[in-house]
Amino acid sequence: MPTTDAQVEQVRALVASIPAGRVATYGDIAAAVGLSTARTVGWIMRTDAADLPWHRVIGAGGKPAAHLAGRQLGLLAEEGVPIRDGRVDLRAARFPFLAAR
Repeated sequence: MPTTDAQVEQVRALVASIPAGRVATYGDIAAAVGLSTARTVGWIMRTDAADLPWHRVIGAGGKPAAHLAGRQLGLLAEEGVPIRDGRVDLRAARFPFLAAR
């Protein structure tokens, strides 16, 4: 099933709502929007997120993509996100979309 414009806007709104010092996973966002896969969120982020706090969206294991790792972890560290051994501490920094609604 193709991704709708409404779903793209929902993803964008959720990413924009992640406060400084917190993160969400691609899967968290997919679940909150009702998408069948986290990869769709990745596609949206890759094609339409230049004006969003993209660095606050991370993989399920807390580790950023290799080509973004230095920049992303640096931005997150500046915001006070706890990072250990190149991974975000998701227990401490994960933003609970569903609980916030």
